[in-house]
Amino acid sequence: MSNIINCNPIIMLTNWLKIALINYKKNRLSTFINLFGLTIGLTGFMLILMHWNDEESYEKWNPKKDQIFAFQSLYKKDNFYGNNISYPLAYEAFKKISETEDYVIFNGSDIGVKMITKYTTAFQQGGFTSSESFFNFFPFKIISGRAKDALKSDASIAISKQVAIKLFGTANAAGESIKFDDKDYMVTAVYELPEGNSQIKPEFIFKPVEQFKNDKEQWNSFNYGCFFMLKKGGDPSVFENKFKEILEHRAARSAKNAGMSAQQFFEMYGPNRVFLVPLDQLKLHAKASWFGNGDFRTIMILFSLSVLIVTLSAINFINLKTAEASQRGKEVGVRKAIGGTKLSLMLQFFLETFIICLLSYFLSLALTELLLPSFNKFFNKEIALNDWHVYVYSLAMVMAVTLLSGLVPAFYLSNFKAIETLKGNFSRSKHGVWLRNGILTLQLVISSFFIIGGLIVHSQVKHMMNKDLGFNGKQIMMIYCNELTPKSWLKYERLRNELTKINGVEEVSYGEAVVGSGRRSSSNIDYEHQSIDAETGAMDYNYLQFLDVKLLKGRWLDPNLASDTISTIIVNEAFVKKFGWTDEQVFQRELRPGFDEGKKYKVVGIVKDFNLRSLQYKIEPIMFFHYKQSTSKRLNVYNVQVKIKPDDIEGTVERIKKFWQTSAEPGYPFDYYFINQRFAKTFEVYQKQQTLFTILNAMVLMVALLGLFALSSLMIEQKLKDVAIRKTLGASDRILVFGLTRQFLWIAVIAVLISIPICYFLMNEWLKDFAYRIDMPVWPFVVSFLVLLGLTFAVVSIKAYKATKVDLIKYLKYE
Repeated sequence: MSNIINCNPIIMLTNWLKIALINYKKNRLSTFINLFGLTIGLTGFMLILMHWNDEESYEKWNPKKDQIFAFQSLYKKDNFYGNNISYPLAYEAFKKISETEDYVIFNGSDIGVKMITKYTTAFQQGGFTSSESFFNFFPFKIISGRAKDALKSDASIAISKQVAIKLFGTANAAGESIKFDDKDYMVTAVYELPEGNSQIKPEFIFKPVEQFKNDKEQWNSFNYGCFFMLKKGGDPSVFENKFKEILEHRAARSAKNAGMSAQQFFEMYGPNRVFLVPLDQLKLHAKASWFGNGDFRTIMILFSLSVLIVTLSAINFINLKTAEASQRGKEVGVRKAIGGTKLSLMLQFFLETFIICLLSYFLSLALTELLLPSFNKFFNKEIALNDWHVYVYSLAMVMAVTLLSGLVPAFYLSNFKAIETLKGNFSRSKHGVWLRNGILTLQLVISSFFIIGGLIVHSQVKHMMNKDLGFNGKQIMMIYCNELTPKSWLKYERLRNELTKINGVEEVSYGEAVVGSGRRSSSNIDYEHQSIDAETGAMDYNYLQFLDVKLLKGRWLDPNLASDTISTIIVNEAFVKKFGWTDEQVFQRELRPGFDEGKKYKVVGIVKDFNLRSLQYKIEPIMFFHYKQSTSKRLNVYNVQVKIKPDDIEGTVERIKKFWQTSAEPGYPFDYYFINQRFAKTFEVYQKQQTLFTILNAMVLMVALLGLFALSSLMIEQKLKDVAIRKTLGASDRILVFGLTRQFLWIAVIAVLISIPICYFLMNEWLKDFAYRIDMPVWPFVVSFLVLLGLTFAVVSIKAYKATKVDLIKYLKYE
C-alpha cells in the first residue's frame, strides 16, 4: 500500500490534504491562533515595509542620482552635524578638486511672493533661490523655453507648469514677464515637476545675483546648502579628504583677524570634516539636511518590531505543533509501520504549515488594504499597495516563517519511534517539554520587554509634556510677513502701531528666535581668544517680557536708553555656562559677535533658560538684542507676534485677519499659528512613537497570550488522567488549579528576570537621545512582573479550573 501511495504523488498529496483538514478541525483553537497571529504579524510587516520603501524612494527618479551628493559637515567641538556651506568654499571645491564636475548652491526654499502679470495677480509659494546649475542637477522636463542659461541673469525666472497655467493660462509661457518685490523677471523656462517622490519640487526658481556677488568673498558666511556632482567613477572619500585642505586654507585666512593660529581656528570653529551624502539617501540617511532630516532609526525599530511579531507567531506555531504531538503519535507510528519514510512525513507536516502561512498571507493582504487609509493618515502619506517589492519581501517572509514554523515540528514529529507510539507510551513521555518551555520563555521575554518599554516610553513623553518650558505661549499669535520687503523693520513698526488699536489685542512684539518654528540663526561669539557658537535673537524691546520669560539678574532692554539700540545684549543661562563664567563675570565682559564687523557688545541681563525647540535637545546659548543694532537683522524682520485677550479670541483673530488682508499685506495669505500649539507639534513624533508602541504592545501581548492559552490547554489536556486520580484521592480544586498553573507561573517569572537587563540596556540607549529625560524608573519592571504573572495565571487558570471538573469515570474506568 505504501508503495502505491509513494508512486502516485496526486493520491499522496490528496491524503496529506485530508489529514491536514482533519487536524485543523480537530484543533480549531490552535488553528485560529496560528492564523490570527500570522495575519496580524504579516500585516504589520507589510505596512512598515511600505513606509520604509516610500522613504527610500526619494530622488530615485533623477537619472544623475549616482553622481550627485549633498554637502554635510561635522563640527567636532560640539559634535554637531551641519549642512551649510559658504560660497567661497563651494567655489574652491569646484575649481581645485579634480573629481568635481559641477556644483549648485541655494539659500532659499518655500519662498512665498505676490506675483503680478498682465493677466492676473496671485500669491505663489514654493519658491527656490539657486545658482545657475540647478537644471544640470535636476533635469526636469522642459515644456517651454530651455534649461540652459535659464538662471544666468538676476532677471530670469523658471516656473513650473502649474504656476504657468495659474498666471498665464497656458504652459507655453517662456518670454512672459512676472513682477514681484518691485522687480521684473522674464520667464526663461517652464518645467514639469517629477512624478516620483522628491524633496526638491520648487514651483519657481530664480537666482539672487546680488546676494551671490556680496557673499563671493565671505568665507565665514555659511548661508547656503550645496550639491556637488562628481565625475563618473569619482570617489566621494577622495573628495572629502581633499576638501580638508580647503578648510585649512579658510582657517589660515580667518585666523589672522581672530588673533590665533590657523590650527587653533580650525579646531575651535570648524567645520573639521565634511561628508558627501548620495542624493537618493538624503531623505532618510543624512545626519543633517537642508530639507529636513529623516528618522531611519525609528523606521528600523518599527520594522524590527514587526518582524518580532511575525517571529512570535512562528513561535506559537512551533509550540502548538509540538504540544499536539501526543495526539498524532499513533498516526505517525502507523505510517512508519506501513513503510512511510521520514522525508515523506516531514513533507506532509511542512505542507500543513505552508497552507496556514499562505492563507495568512492572503488575509494579511486584505487587512493591509483595509488599514492603509488610516496608516496613510497617521504618517501623512499617500502609499498604495502597488509596489512589487512588498509582495516579494512579504512572500519571502511567509516562506521564512514556513521554514521556521515547519522545520522544528516536522523534524520533531517525524522522529517518533513507531513501536513506542503504537504502545501508547508517548503520551506519558516528557519528550519535547524542554523545547516547548524554552520557546514559551522566549515569547514571554519579548512580551515583558514590550510592557516595560511601553511604560518607559509613556513616562518619557509625559515627562516632556509636563516640563516647565520657561515661557508662556498661550494666546500668542505668530504672523509671517513678506520676507522680501525692503526696510522690513519700518513695516513692522507700522504694523505694531496699527495692530495695538484692534479690539482684543493686548500686546504686540517681534522676535527672530520664535518658539517651535525650527528657524535658527547663529554666530561665533568671541572674547579674548575664547569663543562659543550661540544663537542670535534680534527682537523688540518687550519680547522676553511678552513671553513671560524670567529675568534672573540685570535688567531688560530699555527704549529710553540709546545704548540699548547700539551695543547691549541679554543672554540666557546656557550662554554663561558655555563660557564657563559666573553671573558677575559675564557683566564685566565685552563680547564680539561674528555678524557685526567686530563691534563689541555688553551684557546687561541674564534670563532663565527656556525651550525654543523640541525637548529632545538641550537649550542652546542665545543672545538677545534689539533688531536695530544690526543692519542685516533689521532688514529681515519676518514676523509680527500678537498677544490676544482671552475673552474673545475667535473674534479678535477674525478682526486681525480682516486688517491683514485689506491693509497690512493685501494679496498675501494670512499665514499664522499660535505659539503654544506649534510647540506642541514638537511632541508629535514622540506621541506617535508612544501610540505605535502601545499598538505593538497590545498585538504582542494578544498573540503571546492566545498562544499561551492554546498551549496550556493542550498540555493540561494531556494531564487530565492525573487530575482525575488526584481528585479521587481527595485533592481540592484550589490545589489542582495551582498545580496545573505552577509550571507556567515559573516560566513567567524566569522570562521577566531575563527581560529586565535587556530592557534596561535598550531603553537606556533610547533615552540618551533626550536632553531632558527621566531617570530609569523601577516601577515599570515591577508592573511588568505583576502584569505578566497575573495574565499568565488568569489565562492558564481558566483551562485549569475546567480540568478540575473532569468526568472521573471517563478517565479511570480502565485503571
